Amino acid sequence: MGTQLERPKAANAQACHRLEQLPNVGPAVAADLRLIGVAQPADLRGRDPYALYQALCRATGRRQDPCVLDTFIAACDFMRGAAPAPWWRYTAQRKRTYGAV
Repeated sequence: MGTQLERPKAANAQACHRLEQLPNVGPAVAADLRLIGVAQPADLRGRDPYALYQALCRATGRRQDPCVLDTFIAACDFMRGAAPAPWWRYTAQRKRTYGAV
């Protein structure tokens, strides 16, 4: 198993230096974020998760699962200082804000 999987998740935004340290982010989501120009967690500060989701859909040429948007919302919220939370806690917020994607 690679070292990036063995590293613990960051407890707060200040302790988060690699994408894989973000709560809910593993190697696949980290690769998606890198594909759209997010190289490190700090790059998520002030970003719109819906715009990130749309950029990923454009970059891959296909509609991504809406759970990816939930994960992006969770990651952006964490980098704004929120406590770590599972991505599915953001599903209701995504549905209220964006409806069907």
